[in-house]
Amino acid sequence: MVLFLILERKCSHVRHLVCRLLFLSLLLQSCSLIPEAWRFDCYPERGVVVTRELCEARNCCFIPASAPFSSATRPSGRNGIPWCFYPLDFPSYSLVSINDTSLGQKGTLVRDVKTYYPADILTLEVEIRHETDTRLRITDPSNSRFEVPISVPTTTKKAESPYYIVELSKQPFGLIVKRSSTGAVLLNTTVAPLFYADQFLQLSTSLQSQFIYGLGEHRSTFLHDVHWNTLTMWARDVPPTEQTNLYGAHPFYLAMEDGGNAHGFFLLNSNAMDVILQPAPALTWRTIGGILDFYVFLGPDPSSVIEQYVEVIGYPAMPIYWALGYHLCRWGYNTSDSTWEIVKSMRNYKIPQDVQWNDIDYMDRFLDFTFDSTQFATLPDLVKDLHAHDQRYVMILDPGISSTQPEGSYWPYDEGLRRDVFIKDAEGKTLIGKVWPGLTAYPDFSDNATHEWWYENLRRFHEKVPFDGLWIDMNEPSNFLDGSTNGCPSNSLENPPYTPGVLGGLLRAKTVCATAQQKQSIHYNMHSLYGLMEAKASASALKRIIAKRPFVISRSTFPSQGMYSGHWLGDNRSQWKDLYTSIAGMLTFNLLGIPLVGADICGFSEEPQEELCVRWTQLGAFYPFTRNHNPQDPTAFSPLARTAMKQALLLRYSLFPVLYTLFYHAHVHGHTVARPLMFEFPKDVRTYGIDKQFLWGKSLLVTPVLDPGVDYVEGYFPEGLWYDYYTGVSVHSKGEELPLHAPLDKINLHLREGSVTPTQVPNLTLWVSSGQPLHLVSALSDDGSASGDLYWDDGESIDSYETNQYSYIIFNVAQNVMTSEVLHSNVEATYITVETASFYGVKQKPSRVLVNSQDAGFTYNINQVRSGARGTIVNVDGVGFLFSPTLTCKQ
Repeated sequence: MVLFLILERKCSHVRHLVCRLLFLSLLLQSCSLIPEAWRFDCYPERGVVVTRELCEARNCCFIPASAPFSSATRPSGRNGIPWCFYPLDFPSYSLVSINDTSLGQKGTLVRDVKTYYPADILTLEVEIRHETDTRLRITDPSNSRFEVPISVPTTTKKAESPYYIVELSKQPFGLIVKRSSTGAVLLNTTVAPLFYADQFLQLSTSLQSQFIYGLGEHRSTFLHDVHWNTLTMWARDVPPTEQTNLYGAHPFYLAMEDGGNAHGFFLLNSNAMDVILQPAPALTWRTIGGILDFYVFLGPDPSSVIEQYVEVIGYPAMPIYWALGYHLCRWGYNTSDSTWEIVKSMRNYKIPQDVQWNDIDYMDRFLDFTFDSTQFATLPDLVKDLHAHDQRYVMILDPGISSTQPEGSYWPYDEGLRRDVFIKDAEGKTLIGKVWPGLTAYPDFSDNATHEWWYENLRRFHEKVPFDGLWIDMNEPSNFLDGSTNGCPSNSLENPPYTPGVLGGLLRAKTVCATAQQKQSIHYNMHSLYGLMEAKASASALKRIIAKRPFVISRSTFPSQGMYSGHWLGDNRSQWKDLYTSIAGMLTFNLLGIPLVGADICGFSEEPQEELCVRWTQLGAFYPFTRNHNPQDPTAFSPLARTAMKQALLLRYSLFPVLYTLFYHAHVHGHTVARPLMFEFPKDVRTYGIDKQFLWGKSLLVTPVLDPGVDYVEGYFPEGLWYDYYTGVSVHSKGEELPLHAPLDKINLHLREGSVTPTQVPNLTLWVSSGQPLHLVSALSDDGSASGDLYWDDGESIDSYETNQYSYIIFNVAQNVMTSEVLHSNVEATYITVETASFYGVKQKPSRVLVNSQDAGFTYNINQVRSGARGTIVNVDGVGFLFSPTLTCKQ
């Protein structure tokens, strides 16, 4: 490209037509060699009609592709093959020096030719750390730049046997990361030029395959489309909508490779960004601040990738037990008495419910830390009644604090001013926006002083209404204005040289000014961290007030959020499509280290059809976090629908030991709870796009109905032996789709061979259910083996695992003998026993069943299975042992 640039300058100087034509001919010849799939956009600005002249002014290629636009121009910012793209030799950085360090290498990058964005940083420092993962940092050695203030592990010793090989290209600079075992290229940044200006950082890489997951928060299929797909990240209050930046920002992806290996990539950056996927396949990160600080996780299987990612961002918290029960909420209860009536109605119909919530209508004029003394006068009594029935109460809190109450009448604002806890505008004055209570100030949760003020507000309110958990909403932060009551300054922070594709087109759209000042940095850098920091403050406050595990559900999220809160998928609609897309959202957030996640069951807005609400309740019973937030609760429907919903919830409660153990594995090992099929079957490419089914852990396959008016559903069964959860009928699958009967009162569940599933008799609350004896369901492999486990503690103490206040038991079946082994013991586990056991797949009727050498009663059933072979079940009654039994079947 250097030759072309010199020629271009001379042509411009002499304005010689022949010279100019020669330059264009050479440039066009070079450009035409670049396949369409490998064209990286040189003019990504939105709202600009990109002409040949504009494109070539950036010394880029201009070749119109087949499109419904004119042949001369292309509207910028639209997904599609870019008409203006980088030539192969577009100037980039050069690696001018490289030195070894104790953890890897450190080098200097230099750019000789400025780009078309202002404030180019011409000299960069690049650091490669061979940690347990590969970490690359690119930053400005001359000036301090913003870095995301979350804790990540520190390493003092270089990895001795890495799974990767790192290669450096000097001219132009590029990084290539290969998998040692296969040679697969996991990262190759030489495919497009590196940009590093003050407000425009861009890095591109090839991808190993088109199978890319993560990159939250967006409403999409679980498997992302790589056909010119732009995903924008900048926390935004907007109902779930396709191709829109939503509530959270998670710059992490998981990628599958040929042969079933997987790897992950995490860009530790909180600024507004676009992530561009193109069919090469390739990916471009384009952010407007901070540094390029990223990790590559080598896996090699998908589950290991997530474990390695969570090790960096922080393991999710172990939830308090009742968090896994059924939650009921509504915007529009209007009074505490009407809320109470719903609770009583649920009890009368004997429908399980652990938690009752209230939306903002409980507040006095929507003021935080208040309740309406007229309409919600009986709220304290309602909460006492809930507690008396082993139920819990959760309330909503928005971050916006009313700024218009008479001085001395509203302690949260008065005290907040005194302690200087609110976000300030560019002039250093309290920034005022507008939310539900009217004009509001916004707490700056990046300041520890704000955390203390938040705690004291919660403590004071808890003395009036002894709530058990918090729902933090509107924390993108949301604003009914753009910026503030006084607008925002006109500068490059508010109107950067490049603005990612944020809804509204401006960084300040329906939030506070980018120039707003916070303790740790300007809002331009901190915006997408707001929900995380509020969740951290809320969880800390609850620990101090309640002295139990905190329960917090947040709308806005960022990496490491799982340490402090769960998440619900936002203000969805009562539509069948929303039912379906909730599965992809649930699976994605499990990848992102926030396993306590679910969608509003039956939809938040609009009135659901009865059939939809039944099917949604059945699916919702298998969300890790299960909440109905709709005007119609289960008691509002016909007896048939009400019974079907009740059965689904009782089914969830019976599986509480499974779910609780899965959260233990998430907390301790970084595992997913709701799990995509491809995690367990990474060599089966047919599982890669499945988001109409999912697993709980390794073994429980959930196949919900997602369409109206049907009584069957198609389910994919990976190769192996599967058992109907309810009947024990087995399916020998070669890796195939099978039709499943699905009447309105049933959700299809199947157990994977080789698993032991602990269940309990369900009751109306988890406090009662969790005290019931266990029933073990063993789904035997062809060789008669199975295994499973159980984690148990008191359900609410802080750091039960860390302080060794728990029990952990494993179950094994082999050669007609089932054993349990206590690997870690605690008094809590002695309160429950195994009462019964079932075995799916016993090939011959046993003559005797012994429990600790004593005869036990049993029943034996023969089932005709699809393959024509005989499947069997043994139901063993009266087991009655504690955790060190031996159960033997005599053939």
